[in-house]
Amino acid sequence: MSVIDLIKDHLDVAEVIGRTVQLQRAGRNLRGLCPFHSEKTPSFYVFPDSQRWQCFGCNKGGDIFTFVMETQGLDFRGALEELGRQAGIEVRPLTPTQVQAGAETERLLALNEAAANYFHTLLTSAPQATRAREYLQRRGFKVATLETFKLGYSLRAWDALRTHLLGQGFTVEDIVKAGLLVEKEEGGTYDRFRDRLMIPIRDRRGHVIAFGGRVLNPEDEPKYMNSPQSPLFDKSQVLFGLDLASQAIREADAVIIVEGYMDVMIPYQEGYHNVVAPMGTALTEAHLKQLHRLTRHFIMALDPDAAGIHATIRGLETARQSLERDWEPVFDARGLIGYEGRLNADIRVVTLPDGLDPDELILRAPERWERLLTEAQPVVRFFFSQLLEQENKDEPKGKARIVDAMLPLLRDISNAIEREAYAQEIALHLGLDARMLLDRLRVRERVEAVRREQGQ
Repeated sequence: MSVIDLIKDHLDVAEVIGRTVQLQRAGRNLRGLCPFHSEKTPSFYVFPDSQRWQCFGCNKGGDIFTFVMETQGLDFRGALEELGRQAGIEVRPLTPTQVQAGAETERLLALNEAAANYFHTLLTSAPQATRAREYLQRRGFKVATLETFKLGYSLRAWDALRTHLLGQGFTVEDIVKAGLLVEKEEGGTYDRFRDRLMIPIRDRRGHVIAFGGRVLNPEDEPKYMNSPQSPLFDKSQVLFGLDLASQAIREADAVIIVEGYMDVMIPYQEGYHNVVAPMGTALTEAHLKQLHRLTRHFIMALDPDAAGIHATIRGLETARQSLERDWEPVFDARGLIGYEGRLNADIRVVTLPDGLDPDELILRAPERWERLLTEAQPVVRFFFSQLLEQENKDEPKGKARIVDAMLPLLRDISNAIEREAYAQEIALHLGLDARMLLDRLRVRERVEAVRREQGQ
Protein backbone atom coordinates (compact mmCIF):
# COMPACT_ATOMS: atom_id res chain seq x y z
CA MET A 1 0.00 0.00 0.00
CA SER A 2 1.39 3.41 -0.96
CA VAL A 3 1.81 6.13 1.67
CA ILE A 4 -1.03 8.05 -0.02
CA ASP A 5 -3.40 5.09 0.28
CA LEU A 6 -2.21 4.48 3.84
CA ILE A 7 -3.04 8.06 4.84
CA LYS A 8 -6.46 7.87 3.15
CA ASP A 9 -7.11 4.62 4.98
CA HIS A 10 -6.33 6.26 8.35
CA LEU A 11 -8.15 9.56 7.83
CA ASP A 12 -11.80 10.23 7.07
CA VAL A 13 -12.56 13.09 4.68
CA ALA A 14 -15.49 14.29 6.82
CA GLU A 15 -13.31 14.44 9.95
CA VAL A 16 -10.52 16.33 8.17
CA ILE A 17 -12.85 18.87 6.54
CA GLY A 18 -15.02 19.11 9.66
CA ARG A 19 -12.12 20.75 11.50
CA THR A 20 -12.39 23.70 9.10
CA VAL A 21 -16.00 23.67 7.89
CA GLN A 22 -19.07 23.28 10.09
CA LEU A 23 -20.86 20.35 8.44
CA GLN A 24 -24.45 19.20 8.73
CA ARG A 25 -25.89 15.90 7.53
CA ALA A 26 -27.78 15.97 4.22
CA GLY A 27 -29.02 12.45 3.63
CA ARG A 28 -26.01 10.16 3.34
CA ASN A 29 -23.73 13.16 2.69
CA LEU A 30 -22.68 16.31 4.59
CA ARG A 31 -22.88 19.97 3.61
CA GLY A 32 -21.71 23.36 4.84
CA LEU A 33 -20.70 26.85 3.78
CA CYS A 34 -17.86 26.79 1.27
CA PRO A 35 -14.53 28.01 2.71
CA PHE A 36 -13.36 29.15 -0.74
CA HIS A 37 -16.04 31.71 -1.61
CA SER A 38 -18.63 33.80 0.20
CA GLU A 39 -22.13 32.29 0.41
CA LYS A 40 -25.16 32.23 2.68
CA THR A 41 -26.74 28.99 1.38
CA PRO A 42 -24.55 25.88 1.70
CA SER A 43 -23.31 24.55 -1.63
CA PHE A 44 -20.24 22.73 -0.27
CA TYR A 45 -20.77 18.95 0.00
CA VAL A 46 -18.71 16.12 1.49
CA PHE A 47 -19.31 12.59 0.18
CA PRO A 48 -18.16 10.02 2.80
CA ASP A 49 -18.78 7.04 0.50
CA SER A 50 -16.31 8.22 -2.14
CA GLN A 51 -14.15 10.16 0.38
CA ARG A 52 -14.39 13.29 -1.81
CA TRP A 53 -15.78 16.85 -1.60
CA GLN A 54 -17.29 19.29 -4.07
CA CYS A 55 -18.54 22.87 -4.00
CA PHE A 56 -21.31 23.42 -6.52
CA GLY A 57 -20.95 27.18 -6.16
CA CYS A 58 -17.30 27.69 -7.12
CA ASN A 59 -16.75 24.20 -8.66
CA LYS A 60 -13.74 23.37 -6.51
CA GLY A 61 -13.51 19.73 -5.46
CA GLY A 62 -11.26 16.76 -4.79
CA ASP A 63 -10.07 14.55 -1.94
CA ILE A 64 -8.47 15.24 1.45
CA PHE A 65 -5.17 16.16 -0.22
CA THR A 66 -6.68 18.80 -2.51
CA PHE A 67 -8.70 20.23 0.41
CA VAL A 68 -5.59 20.70 2.56
CA MET A 69 -3.67 22.13 -0.41
CA GLU A 70 -6.46 24.66 -1.10
CA THR A 71 -7.12 25.70 2.51
CA GLN A 72 -3.51 25.84 3.69
CA GLY A 73 -1.81 26.97 0.49
CA LEU A 74 0.42 23.90 0.36
CA ASP A 75 1.81 21.95 -2.56
CA PHE A 76 1.12 18.24 -2.75
CA ARG A 77 4.26 17.34 -0.82
CA GLY A 78 3.30 19.75 1.97
CA ALA A 79 -0.24 18.34 2.11
CA LEU A 80 1.19 14.83 2.19
CA GLU A 81 3.39 15.72 5.17
CA GLU A 82 0.58 17.53 7.02
CA LEU A 83 -1.93 14.69 6.58
CA GLY A 84 0.77 12.16 7.40
CA ARG A 85 1.30 14.00 10.69
CA GLN A 86 -2.44 13.88 11.43
CA ALA A 87 -2.55 10.18 10.62
CA GLY A 88 0.60 9.41 12.62
CA ILE A 89 2.40 8.23 9.48
CA GLU A 90 5.95 9.34 8.73
CA VAL A 91 6.30 10.71 5.20
CA ARG A 92 9.70 10.52 3.59
CA PRO A 93 10.91 10.81 -0.02
CA LEU A 94 10.37 7.51 -1.82
CA THR A 95 13.48 5.35 -1.88
CA PRO A 96 14.25 2.93 -4.72
CA THR A 97 13.12 0.15 -2.38
CA GLN A 98 9.75 1.84 -1.83
CA VAL A 99 9.30 2.35 -5.56
CA GLN A 100 10.01 -1.35 -6.04
CA ALA A 101 7.56 -2.24 -3.25
CA GLY A 102 4.85 -0.14 -4.91
CA ALA A 103 5.39 -1.96 -8.19
CA GLU A 104 5.26 -5.30 -6.36
CA THR A 105 1.96 -4.32 -4.71
CA GLU A 106 0.37 -3.51 -8.06
CA ARG A 107 1.65 -6.78 -9.50
CA LEU A 108 0.29 -8.85 -6.58
CA LEU A 109 -3.10 -7.10 -6.75
CA ALA A 110 -3.32 -7.97 -10.44
CA LEU A 111 -2.32 -11.56 -9.64
CA ASN A 112 -4.99 -11.94 -6.96
CA GLU A 113 -7.64 -10.48 -9.28
CA ALA A 114 -6.62 -12.97 -11.97
CA ALA A 115 -6.84 -15.82 -9.44
CA ALA A 116 -10.29 -14.66 -8.30
CA ASN A 117 -11.52 -14.57 -11.92
CA TYR A 118 -10.13 -18.06 -12.51
CA PHE A 119 -11.74 -19.54 -9.39
CA HIS A 120 -15.07 -17.83 -10.21
CA THR A 121 -15.09 -19.21 -13.75
CA LEU A 122 -14.48 -22.70 -12.39
CA LEU A 123 -17.35 -22.37 -9.91
CA THR A 124 -19.84 -21.21 -12.51
CA SER A 125 -18.93 -23.60 -15.34
CA ALA A 126 -16.53 -26.44 -14.45
CA PRO A 127 -17.99 -29.96 -14.00
CA GLN A 128 -15.57 -30.49 -11.09
CA ALA A 129 -17.32 -27.68 -9.16
CA THR A 130 -20.70 -29.45 -9.06
CA ARG A 131 -20.30 -30.27 -5.36
CA ALA A 132 -19.41 -26.64 -4.58
CA ARG A 133 -22.49 -25.38 -6.43
CA GLU A 134 -24.70 -27.89 -4.61
CA TYR A 135 -23.21 -26.85 -1.26
CA LEU A 136 -23.96 -23.19 -1.92
CA GLN A 137 -27.49 -24.02 -2.99
CA ARG A 138 -28.05 -25.96 0.25
CA ARG A 139 -26.74 -22.98 2.25
CA GLY A 140 -29.29 -20.72 0.59
CA PHE A 141 -27.06 -18.71 -1.75
CA LYS A 142 -28.60 -16.96 -4.72
CA VAL A 143 -26.79 -16.50 -8.03
CA ALA A 144 -26.57 -12.73 -7.50
CA THR A 145 -24.72 -13.28 -4.20
CA LEU A 146 -22.16 -15.53 -5.90
CA GLU A 147 -21.51 -12.69 -8.34
CA THR A 148 -21.42 -9.95 -5.67
CA PHE A 149 -18.77 -11.75 -3.62
CA LYS A 150 -17.20 -13.41 -6.69
CA LEU A 151 -17.15 -16.81 -5.03
CA GLY A 152 -15.05 -19.48 -6.72
CA TYR A 153 -13.78 -23.03 -6.67
CA SER A 154 -10.23 -24.43 -6.59
CA LEU A 155 -9.55 -27.67 -8.42
CA ARG A 156 -8.28 -30.68 -6.50
CA ALA A 157 -5.11 -30.72 -8.65
CA TRP A 158 -1.74 -29.80 -7.11
CA ASP A 159 -0.71 -27.31 -9.82
CA ALA A 160 -3.86 -26.10 -11.62
CA LEU A 161 -3.71 -22.51 -10.34
CA ARG A 162 0.06 -22.38 -10.77
CA THR A 163 -0.23 -23.41 -14.41
CA HIS A 164 -3.01 -20.90 -15.07
CA LEU A 165 -1.22 -17.93 -13.49
CA LEU A 166 2.09 -18.75 -15.18
CA GLY A 167 0.15 -18.67 -18.45
CA GLN A 168 -1.07 -15.18 -17.48
CA GLY A 169 2.52 -13.94 -17.25
CA PHE A 170 3.03 -14.11 -13.47
CA THR A 171 6.09 -15.73 -11.91
CA VAL A 172 6.33 -18.52 -9.37
CA GLU A 173 7.95 -16.04 -6.97
CA ASP A 174 4.96 -13.71 -7.22
CA ILE A 175 2.45 -16.53 -6.72
CA VAL A 176 4.35 -17.65 -3.60
CA LYS A 177 4.42 -14.08 -2.24
CA ALA A 178 0.65 -13.83 -2.72
CA GLY A 179 0.25 -16.96 -0.57
CA LEU A 180 -1.33 -19.04 -3.33
CA LEU A 181 1.60 -21.44 -3.71
CA VAL A 182 3.37 -23.36 -0.95
CA GLU A 183 7.08 -24.11 -1.28
CA LYS A 184 8.18 -27.66 -0.52
CA GLU A 185 11.22 -28.23 1.68
CA GLU A 186 12.73 -30.49 -0.96
CA GLY A 187 12.09 -27.92 -3.69
CA GLY A 188 9.15 -27.18 -5.96
CA THR A 189 5.70 -25.82 -5.11
CA TYR A 190 2.05 -26.84 -4.91
CA ASP A 191 -1.29 -25.00 -4.89
CA ARG A 192 -2.27 -23.97 -1.35
CA PHE A 193 -6.03 -24.23 -2.02
CA ARG A 194 -7.35 -27.47 -3.49
CA ASP A 195 -10.97 -28.65 -3.82
CA ARG A 196 -12.30 -25.75 -1.79
CA LEU A 197 -14.99 -23.13 -2.06
CA MET A 198 -12.98 -19.95 -2.63
CA ILE A 199 -13.96 -16.67 -0.98
CA PRO A 200 -12.05 -13.56 -2.10
CA ILE A 201 -11.01 -11.25 0.75
CA ARG A 202 -10.96 -7.57 -0.22
CA ASP A 203 -9.53 -4.42 1.31
CA ARG A 204 -11.67 -1.32 1.92
CA ARG A 205 -11.18 -0.20 -1.68
CA GLY A 206 -12.42 -3.51 -3.06
CA HIS A 207 -9.05 -4.94 -4.14
CA VAL A 208 -8.63 -8.71 -3.74
CA ILE A 209 -5.80 -9.14 -1.24
CA ALA A 210 -6.27 -12.74 -0.04
CA PHE A 211 -8.61 -15.74 -0.06
CA GLY A 212 -10.52 -17.90 2.35
CA GLY A 213 -11.13 -21.50 1.37
CA ARG A 214 -13.82 -23.80 2.80
CA VAL A 215 -13.52 -27.57 2.50
CA LEU A 216 -16.09 -29.50 0.48
CA ASN A 217 -14.86 -32.93 1.54
CA PRO A 218 -15.75 -33.42 5.25
CA GLU A 219 -12.58 -35.45 5.75
CA ASP A 220 -10.30 -32.57 4.73
CA GLU A 221 -8.76 -30.26 7.33
CA PRO A 222 -8.89 -27.49 8.30
CA LYS A 223 -12.52 -26.56 7.68
CA TYR A 224 -11.54 -23.00 6.75
CA MET A 225 -8.14 -21.89 5.51
CA ASN A 226 -7.05 -18.30 4.95
CA SER A 227 -4.18 -17.01 2.86
CA PRO A 228 -1.07 -16.47 5.00
CA GLN A 229 0.18 -13.00 5.81
CA SER A 230 1.61 -11.36 2.72
CA PRO A 231 2.71 -7.90 1.52
CA LEU A 232 -1.01 -7.29 0.88
CA PHE A 233 -2.75 -9.17 3.68
CA ASP A 234 -2.61 -8.76 7.46
CA LYS A 235 -5.66 -10.36 9.09
CA SER A 236 -5.38 -8.09 12.14
CA GLN A 237 -6.09 -5.13 9.83
CA VAL A 238 -8.84 -6.56 7.60
CA LEU A 239 -12.58 -6.98 8.13
CA PHE A 240 -14.38 -9.26 5.69
CA GLY A 241 -17.16 -7.43 3.86
CA LEU A 242 -16.12 -3.90 4.84
CA ASP A 243 -15.71 -2.85 1.19
CA LEU A 244 -19.42 -3.54 0.63
CA ALA A 245 -20.59 -2.52 4.11
CA SER A 246 -19.05 0.95 4.58
CA GLN A 247 -21.87 2.90 2.96
CA ALA A 248 -24.57 0.86 4.71
CA ILE A 249 -22.86 1.30 8.09
CA ARG A 250 -22.95 5.07 7.63
CA GLU A 251 -26.58 5.01 6.52
CA ALA A 252 -27.73 2.75 9.36
CA ASP A 253 -25.34 4.42 11.81
CA ALA A 254 -24.59 0.94 13.17
CA VAL A 255 -22.38 -2.04 12.38
CA ILE A 256 -23.17 -5.70 13.05
CA ILE A 257 -20.05 -7.74 13.83
CA VAL A 258 -20.32 -11.49 13.18
CA GLU A 259 -17.87 -14.37 13.18
CA GLY A 260 -17.52 -15.84 9.69
CA TYR A 261 -17.82 -15.47 5.95
CA MET A 262 -21.27 -17.05 5.68
CA ASP A 263 -22.52 -14.81 8.49
CA VAL A 264 -21.64 -11.79 6.32
CA MET A 265 -22.71 -13.03 2.89
CA ILE A 266 -26.17 -14.43 3.67
CA PRO A 267 -27.24 -11.37 5.72
CA TYR A 268 -26.02 -9.18 2.84
CA GLN A 269 -28.12 -11.24 0.45
CA GLU A 270 -31.17 -10.79 2.69
CA GLY A 271 -30.78 -7.01 2.90
CA TYR A 272 -28.47 -6.53 5.92
CA HIS A 273 -25.56 -4.74 4.26
CA ASN A 274 -23.93 -3.32 7.41
CA VAL A 275 -22.35 -6.62 8.51
CA VAL A 276 -18.62 -7.41 8.79
CA ALA A 277 -16.44 -10.15 10.28
CA PRO A 278 -12.84 -10.39 11.51
CA MET A 279 -10.58 -12.89 9.76
CA GLY A 280 -10.80 -15.85 12.13
CA THR A 281 -9.29 -13.82 14.95
CA ALA A 282 -10.45 -11.62 17.78
CA LEU A 283 -11.36 -8.01 17.10
CA THR A 284 -8.27 -5.84 17.10
CA GLU A 285 -7.72 -2.16 17.78
CA ALA A 286 -7.21 -1.61 14.04
CA HIS A 287 -10.56 -3.25 13.26
CA LEU A 288 -12.44 -1.13 15.77
CA LYS A 289 -10.82 2.15 14.75
CA GLN A 290 -11.81 1.53 11.13
CA LEU A 291 -15.41 0.97 12.20
CA HIS A 292 -15.41 3.88 14.63
CA ARG A 293 -14.82 6.26 11.72
CA LEU A 294 -18.12 5.04 10.25
CA THR A 295 -20.36 4.74 13.33
CA ARG A 296 -20.47 4.86 17.12
CA HIS A 297 -22.98 1.98 17.36
CA PHE A 298 -21.65 -1.59 17.50
CA ILE A 299 -23.76 -4.77 17.64
CA MET A 300 -21.78 -7.95 18.31
CA ALA A 301 -23.50 -11.15 17.15
CA LEU A 302 -21.04 -13.97 17.74
CA ASP A 303 -21.61 -17.68 18.32
CA PRO A 304 -23.43 -18.63 21.55
CA ASP A 305 -20.93 -21.36 22.50
CA ALA A 306 -18.13 -20.88 25.02
CA ALA A 307 -15.62 -19.87 22.35
CA GLY A 308 -18.03 -17.32 20.90
CA ILE A 309 -18.76 -15.79 24.29
CA HIS A 310 -15.04 -15.66 25.08
CA ALA A 311 -14.42 -13.93 21.72
CA THR A 312 -17.19 -11.45 22.51
CA ILE A 313 -15.68 -10.59 25.88
CA ARG A 314 -12.22 -10.17 24.36
CA GLY A 315 -13.72 -7.93 21.68
CA LEU A 316 -15.48 -5.84 24.29
CA GLU A 317 -12.26 -5.40 26.25
CA THR A 318 -10.40 -4.40 23.09
CA ALA A 319 -13.14 -1.87 22.34
CA ARG A 320 -12.90 -0.36 25.82
CA GLN A 321 -9.15 0.07 25.48
CA SER A 322 -8.98 1.37 21.93
CA LEU A 323 -12.08 3.38 21.05
CA GLU A 324 -12.27 7.15 21.25
CA ARG A 325 -13.30 8.71 24.55
CA ASP A 326 -14.97 11.90 25.69
CA TRP A 327 -13.26 13.50 28.69
CA GLU A 328 -15.25 14.91 31.61
CA PRO A 329 -13.90 16.96 34.54
CA VAL A 330 -13.70 15.10 37.86
CA PHE A 331 -12.71 16.73 41.18
CA ASP A 332 -10.51 14.81 43.58
CA ALA A 333 -10.64 14.95 47.39
CA ARG A 334 -8.37 18.03 47.42
CA GLY A 335 -10.66 19.92 45.06
CA LEU A 336 -8.24 19.60 42.15
CA ILE A 337 -9.66 18.87 38.73
CA GLY A 338 -8.84 15.80 36.69
CA TYR A 339 -10.50 14.18 33.70
CA GLU A 340 -12.44 10.93 33.42
CA GLY A 341 -12.75 9.24 30.02
CA ARG A 342 -16.19 8.13 28.86
CA LEU A 343 -16.39 5.67 25.99
CA ASN A 344 -17.69 7.43 22.89
CA ALA A 345 -19.51 4.35 21.58
CA ASP A 346 -22.67 2.33 22.15
CA ILE A 347 -21.80 -1.37 22.25
CA ARG A 348 -24.52 -4.03 22.32
CA VAL A 349 -24.51 -7.82 22.20
CA VAL A 350 -26.90 -10.18 20.42
CA THR A 351 -27.31 -13.54 22.15
CA LEU A 352 -27.97 -16.05 19.37
CA PRO A 353 -30.09 -19.19 19.87
CA ASP A 354 -28.01 -22.31 20.61
CA GLY A 355 -26.87 -24.10 17.48
CA LEU A 356 -27.75 -21.31 15.03
CA ASP A 357 -25.37 -18.94 13.29
CA PRO A 358 -26.62 -15.59 11.95
CA ASP A 359 -26.83 -16.88 8.36
CA GLU A 360 -28.97 -19.87 9.40
CA LEU A 361 -31.21 -17.77 11.63
CA ILE A 362 -31.85 -15.15 8.94
CA LEU A 363 -32.90 -17.79 6.41
CA ARG A 364 -35.07 -19.77 8.86
CA ALA A 365 -36.62 -17.00 10.92
CA PRO A 366 -35.84 -13.49 9.61
CA GLU A 367 -38.35 -11.90 11.98
CA ARG A 368 -36.53 -13.46 14.95
CA TRP A 369 -33.19 -12.12 13.72
CA GLU A 370 -34.72 -8.64 13.40
CA ARG A 371 -36.12 -8.90 16.92
CA LEU A 372 -32.75 -9.99 18.33
CA LEU A 373 -31.07 -6.95 16.76
CA THR A 374 -33.73 -4.67 18.21
CA GLU A 375 -33.39 -6.25 21.65
CA ALA A 376 -29.58 -6.45 21.67
CA GLN A 377 -28.28 -6.21 25.24
CA PRO A 378 -26.22 -3.21 26.32
CA VAL A 379 -22.67 -4.34 27.04
CA VAL A 380 -23.11 -3.69 30.78
CA ARG A 381 -25.99 -6.15 31.06
CA PHE A 382 -24.27 -8.78 28.91
CA PHE A 383 -21.06 -8.64 30.90
CA PHE A 384 -22.96 -8.67 34.19
CA SER A 385 -24.94 -11.77 33.15
CA GLN A 386 -21.67 -13.55 32.30
CA LEU A 387 -20.20 -12.65 35.69
CA LEU A 388 -23.31 -13.99 37.46
CA GLU A 389 -22.70 -17.35 35.75
CA GLN A 390 -19.03 -17.39 36.74
CA GLU A 391 -19.24 -16.12 40.33
CA ASN A 392 -21.38 -17.00 43.36
CA LYS A 393 -23.25 -13.79 44.05
CA ASP A 394 -24.37 -15.10 47.45
CA GLU A 395 -20.79 -15.21 48.72
CA PRO A 396 -19.18 -11.93 49.90
CA LYS A 397 -16.01 -12.55 47.88
CA GLY A 398 -18.10 -13.35 44.80
CA LYS A 399 -20.01 -10.08 45.20
CA ALA A 400 -16.74 -8.18 45.54
CA ARG A 401 -15.25 -9.74 42.41
CA ILE A 402 -18.39 -8.94 40.42
CA VAL A 403 -18.41 -5.32 41.59
CA ASP A 404 -14.70 -4.86 40.88
CA ALA A 405 -15.16 -6.27 37.38
CA MET A 406 -18.17 -4.05 36.65
CA LEU A 407 -16.75 -0.73 37.86
CA PRO A 408 -14.60 -0.09 34.74
CA LEU A 409 -17.63 -0.63 32.49
CA LEU A 410 -19.77 1.68 34.60
CA ARG A 411 -17.07 4.38 34.44
CA ASP A 412 -17.15 4.17 30.64
CA ILE A 413 -20.84 5.10 30.37
CA SER A 414 -21.06 8.68 29.13
CA ASN A 415 -24.56 9.51 30.41
CA ALA A 416 -24.54 10.09 34.19
CA ILE A 417 -28.20 9.14 34.65
CA GLU A 418 -27.72 5.92 32.69
CA ARG A 419 -24.56 5.17 34.66
CA GLU A 420 -26.35 5.50 38.01
CA ALA A 421 -29.35 3.49 36.78
CA TYR A 422 -27.08 0.57 35.86
CA ALA A 423 -25.29 0.84 39.19
CA GLN A 424 -28.65 0.58 41.01
CA GLU A 425 -29.66 -2.38 38.84
CA ILE A 426 -26.43 -4.23 39.69
CA ALA A 427 -26.74 -3.42 43.39
CA LEU A 428 -30.32 -4.76 43.43
CA HIS A 429 -29.26 -8.09 41.87
CA LEU A 430 -26.41 -8.45 44.35
CA GLY A 431 -28.44 -7.42 47.38
CA LEU A 432 -26.24 -4.39 48.02
CA ASP A 433 -26.98 -0.79 48.89
CA ALA A 434 -26.91 1.17 45.64
CA ARG A 435 -25.42 4.20 47.43
CA MET A 436 -22.44 2.09 48.50
CA LEU A 437 -21.82 0.98 44.91
CA LEU A 438 -22.12 4.53 43.59
CA ASP A 439 -19.78 5.82 46.30
CA ARG A 440 -17.25 3.17 45.38
CA LEU A 441 -17.57 4.15 41.73
CA ARG A 442 -16.96 7.82 42.56
CA VAL A 443 -13.96 6.97 44.76
CA ARG A 444 -12.49 4.91 41.92
CA GLU A 445 -13.02 7.83 39.53
CA ARG A 446 -11.23 10.24 41.88
CA VAL A 447 -8.32 7.84 42.39
CA GLU A 448 -7.92 7.45 38.63
CA ALA A 449 -8.10 11.22 38.15
CA VAL A 450 -5.31 11.74 40.71
CA ARG A 451 -3.18 9.04 39.08
CA ARG A 452 -3.54 10.66 35.66
CA GLU A 453 -2.70 14.08 37.12
CA GLN A 454 0.44 12.72 38.78
CA GLY A 455 1.45 10.90 35.65
CA GLN A 456 1.28 14.07 33.54
